[in-house]
Amino acid sequence: MVAELEKILYDDGGGFRAAYINDIGGMWHFHPEYELVLNIKSNGTRIIGDSVELFDQYDMVFIAGNIPHCWNYYRQDGTLPEKHGIMVHFKLASIGDALLSQHELHSLKELLNEAERGIVFSVEDARKAEKHLLKMISNKGIDKVIDFFNIIQIMCTSEKRGYLCSDNYKLAFDERGNKRMTDVYNYIRENYFKPISLEKISKIARMSPFAFSRYFKKNCGAGFVEYLNRVRTNKACYLLRETEYQVHDIAVECGFASISNFNKQFRKTEGISPRDYRAQFK
Repeated sequence: MVAELEKILYDDGGGFRAAYINDIGGMWHFHPEYELVLNIKSNGTRIIGDSVELFDQYDMVFIAGNIPHCWNYYRQDGTLPEKHGIMVHFKLASIGDALLSQHELHSLKELLNEAERGIVFSVEDARKAEKHLLKMISNKGIDKVIDFFNIIQIMCTSEKRGYLCSDNYKLAFDERGNKRMTDVYNYIRENYFKPISLEKISKIARMSPFAFSRYFKKNCGAGFVEYLNRVRTNKACYLLRETEYQVHDIAVECGFASISNFNKQFRKTEGISPRDYRAQFK
């Protein structure tokens, strides 16, 4: 399964598209447009480049074009709330080099450069941006552009933003390489709760185990086992926060071979034990 090239449609012929998110996510895809996503009502795991993180309500991220990404939503009874998020797309050409070269927009130029690694913003920033994003969905013309720049102003002046992709993450525009990594990411996402050996995942990538290990680390910024444990731990964090499942059952559901291995990997990733993590949310 190849990362899908998504075509962004601009219904009003404009350069800035804003819309509610009503889909269930999960498609590993990319597109040339910049993307801003505000999650309002759902939670789950997002994968952006080599970043795998839990997200919750009022998670807001901004990414440059052509970075593969997907949102895996945790669904109660197989459903998601309607209008559970807002998404904005725009092309760099919609702003233009001439405008970006002006001194007044130096901070925006820096923001766009930082978006090459993906940026996550604080809940406070997300709540500030929400009202402008909501208006951007319904407004047209100059009002829509004003809403857009109000959001840009919040992002540019944010003091609590952080990067998503690792500093050595480099997207390779190689179709074979892109297909390999896409197949691997999709397989892990759909089978993380099962045992996945290096031999098995190497076959998915159509490479030898040794070559795959080097290739994966070069493209992902982390070793295969480290990445797989990160995906499993992220799901475990959600179950510890949102359910009353026993810790042992969570370990099994997330694919850990034993409770001791689960405790070890969880502490390595989160810095505390699963029980202590759960206690924070009681």
